[in-house]
Amino acid sequence: MRNSLPLLALCLASLLAPAGARAAVTFAGIDGFSSTVMQEGQSSFSGLGLRTRITSDRLMTGFSIMPTVEWWRSSANIQPFNIRTSRNDAALGADLRYDIHTKSMKPYVGVGFFAHFLSTSVDAPQLGLDHASDALIKGGLAALGGVQFGLAGKVDNFLELKYHHLPGYRQVKLNWGLAYNF
Repeated sequence: MRNSLPLLALCLASLLAPAGARAAVTFAGIDGFSSTVMQEGQSSFSGLGLRTRITSDRLMTGFSIMPTVEWWRSSANIQPFNIRTSRNDAALGADLRYDIHTKSMKPYVGVGFFAHFLSTSVDAPQLGLDHASDALIKGGLAALGGVQFGLAGKVDNFLELKYHHLPGYRQVKLNWGLAYNF
């Protein structure tokens, strides 16, 4: 997995690197979103995300690359047993998105690769467990599909469904957000 991140960065850089004066990279917009996250073995909880949309004349028409950062945290405090738990996931990666152009809305589909920085902690002093924690980094593929609607001027809103394939930590996210188009 550690070798996958530099390889992904190299592929993205080579795709976007100018091949002479004609190649152009365009920042098409920026998106902020809120997620309802459903992770394997847990109830749903909320997360946040931020991404930019990049197009290039080296990509085929309708495609964009979206470098993305996503984060969620789930915690619980169980009384009267004085048990506290916390789980976090900070995901960093990129999606390749294809926009399907129609007159009234903009549906899209995409795939991506993300590095997930997962951590878990438990504090249960009455059970003899004083602040135990675990952290790991996992790479995984993602798939998404959604639709973007015009809101006002350069601002759109969107609704999408995203799946992160992490064995043992699979996640389905329902994202809603605002997109600002440059």
